[in-house]
Amino acid sequence: MPRPFRQYAHRFHLRRPRHVWLSPQMWRKRVVFSAGAALVGLVAVLFALAADRAQELFRILSDARPWLPFLLAPAGFALSAWLALRVVPGSQGSGIPQAIAARQIDRAEARNRLLSLRIAVGKIALTLLGLACGASIGREGPTVQIGASIMLAAGTFAGIGRQPGLILAGGAAGVAAAFNTPLAGVVFAIEEMSRSFERRTGNLVMTAVIIGGLAAMMLSGNYTYFGRTDAAVDWTDAAAVISTGLVGGIAGALFSRIVLGVNRSLARGRLARAAARPVLFALACGLVVALAGALSGGLTFGTGYSQAQQALAGEAALPWSYAPLKLLATAVCAVSGIPGGVFSPSLSVGAGIGSVLAGALPGSPVGAVILLAMTGYFAGAVQAPLTAVIIVMEMSRDPAMLLPLMLTALLASNIARLVSPHSLYHALAEAFLHSRREERAEARPVS
Repeated sequence: MPRPFRQYAHRFHLRRPRHVWLSPQMWRKRVVFSAGAALVGLVAVLFALAADRAQELFRILSDARPWLPFLLAPAGFALSAWLALRVVPGSQGSGIPQAIAARQIDRAEARNRLLSLRIAVGKIALTLLGLACGASIGREGPTVQIGASIMLAAGTFAGIGRQPGLILAGGAAGVAAAFNTPLAGVVFAIEEMSRSFERRTGNLVMTAVIIGGLAAMMLSGNYTYFGRTDAAVDWTDAAAVISTGLVGGIAGALFSRIVLGVNRSLARGRLARAAARPVLFALACGLVVALAGALSGGLTFGTGYSQAQQALAGEAALPWSYAPLKLLATAVCAVSGIPGGVFSPSLSVGAGIGSVLAGALPGSPVGAVILLAMTGYFAGAVQAPLTAVIIVMEMSRDPAMLLPLMLTALLASNIARLVSPHSLYHALAEAFLHSRREERAEARPVS
């Protein structure tokens, strides 16, 4: 037998199904991988419960003493920023940019600065600290970094290799478990985390999403994240689609532009004093968040989940000032240097926009307009229209809204690109990669 054919036959032999199914090493890898995905679901559920308790604690304290947020928010922001810098570096911000950047880093040491079990534990603790101090942050973005860290650790332990695929799978499982939206986990991995779907990691992603989602569902039930609404609009309701797409896309792009602009200014020294004193800058951000909360009657504190849910259920209309104040508070938190995501707050800003637009669209159901605005704003903020559609679709579970949601997301994302050409998460991820390249350049010996 010719040598090339023998080599081909050897490779074919190693890949035979019987070899795969009977290999103890392969079963060990599968068991560890599945256990890691289940752990992502478990951690996501426990994290959600703890986040609710942290917000409840802040609400109790602020209701008893309305002046307390002006002490809690600045002090909490300063402490969180200091801990993120000194104790758990790599935990700042959403966590999604870290996961995106880590997929492009080859060296394990550098990758572990962005994803590790230590960072995952710190991310949970500091996000809960932020929520207990009234920060306008979410837990879903952090869950992506946590999920990616867990899957990367599990894969390293099992000797799986293919770290980029493990990070992708862990991040997708984190989204699926955080929102209880399995399909959104797959779409998020394809559209936002990788921007190019790799066939070899496709099954890895879907397996992690299914196991993580099932684990979360077994523990918390088959709930809908924002409840259910029977309100729907037809795709021919041009007024609702165009208005929510336009306003949501522009507002989302404005949010992205603010966050990226401030981060670039901090990195390039244009805000030299703030960059030199990050803890003091975080304290000032806490004061702004406390002021926004006071002006909104306390509505802008926390994730914004309850406000969006009540608006969708028709229990309470959000005031016109809610959306701009929530946008401001979320943007300030995003640039402050404290750990915390923007998923839930962004959807809540969209709910505020929809609540106002619904008053100008008497022929359209309020709940449907709010869903469209949530999709439009989120698509504009992160420029990921498919992810926005699937997340809102799975959370509301109303198939009649699919086409209007897609049209709104498409319009919003295209408008957002005109206002803010750079994708929020990928631009932030590039900042991490740029810092890494600078470190390598400084470490390179001068000849």
